[in-house]
Amino acid sequence: MFISTQEELAELCDRLSHERVIAVDTEFIREKSYYPRLCLIQLGCEGLTAAVDPFAVSDLEPIAALMRDPKITKVFHACSQDLEVISHALGVVPAPVFDTQVVAAFLGHRTQLGYGALVKSYTGVSLPKSSSLTDWSRRPLDADQLEYAEDDVRYLPGIYEAMVAELLEKDRMGWVEPELAAVCDPARYAHDPREAYTHLRHAGSLTRKQLGVAREVAAWRETEAMRRDIPRRWVVSDEVLVEVSRRMPPTPDKLRRVRGTEQLNNHAVGALLAAVKKGLACPESDLPTQRRRNRPAANVEPVVDLMYALVRIVSERSGVAAPLIANRDDLADFVVDQGARKLREGWRWELAGKQLTRLLEGRVGLTVKGMRVEIL
Repeated sequence: MFISTQEELAELCDRLSHERVIAVDTEFIREKSYYPRLCLIQLGCEGLTAAVDPFAVSDLEPIAALMRDPKITKVFHACSQDLEVISHALGVVPAPVFDTQVVAAFLGHRTQLGYGALVKSYTGVSLPKSSSLTDWSRRPLDADQLEYAEDDVRYLPGIYEAMVAELLEKDRMGWVEPELAAVCDPARYAHDPREAYTHLRHAGSLTRKQLGVAREVAAWRETEAMRRDIPRRWVVSDEVLVEVSRRMPPTPDKLRRVRGTEQLNNHAVGALLAAVKKGLACPESDLPTQRRRNRPAANVEPVVDLMYALVRIVSERSGVAAPLIANRDDLADFVVDQGARKLREGWRWELAGKQLTRLLEGRVGLTVKGMRVEIL
């Protein structure tokens, strides 16, 4: 079902509004823009799939109403990018959400499980890959492209039901719910220009004063990219911003000596210099600090190795993917910081945190039996 009129969309959304579960997916492009451009939105329930053309349908509020409805669970696979796209295009972060990729990691599958592998595992169907590199902004879309797009929601309602049954059988619904609630937090999809400096590549060697400048010049670039709706790198590259932050040029001539500033017009040069000046004027107490994670002390690393071996055993026994339980940084935090919360709360504490505590206290150990590591 291809939806290209307002009337068709109203009829579809009225039908879906009576469902307790709907499947959702999006197709978008963002190679030439700051914001992702929604090109297609797929919706489905048991026995129905549809692809909505946002280029032909001007008012997507009926879909936004479905996304807001707390009585309807929206089922996605690997939803973070989809939620970002929907948040920008429709002005709403869908909730409640059920992400089959997240849930799969609680049910014996690897983390980052692909959609094709998920469908194959639960239905036995092998999905075609013929349209995986489609330019979804081009029209018209042919029948094969639409079939490919609708496949992305066709199987999700049935998989959702099977996964919920597994979660209930294993008594893990309470484990999953906080993880799923976190992905619906609107703060995850907000763009704060003053936090853009934290994502600058090669900024690890900057001093605090230089970081203060980096915060301002990166915020300028972010705002400019948002205003013009172009990729950040089209304004100016990370490398140039880091070099400007390091040199802190006071004049246009000195700024122009930084390679990569040639494409900046005089207005942009002035704005960039104003950002440098603002960063230099930042009080010492307000300067940012490097958000780098220190390597564990030499005596901690072997302990973390042993802890991770225990996490792998717990993962194998429980069917919960090891990276979902804890990574090495989480384990190092657990050793050195008694206030570290991730492994001391909720299902992670019950599943692994208690045993890790016993391991650190010397009350349990690990041994090798038949080429397998086991808990003593």
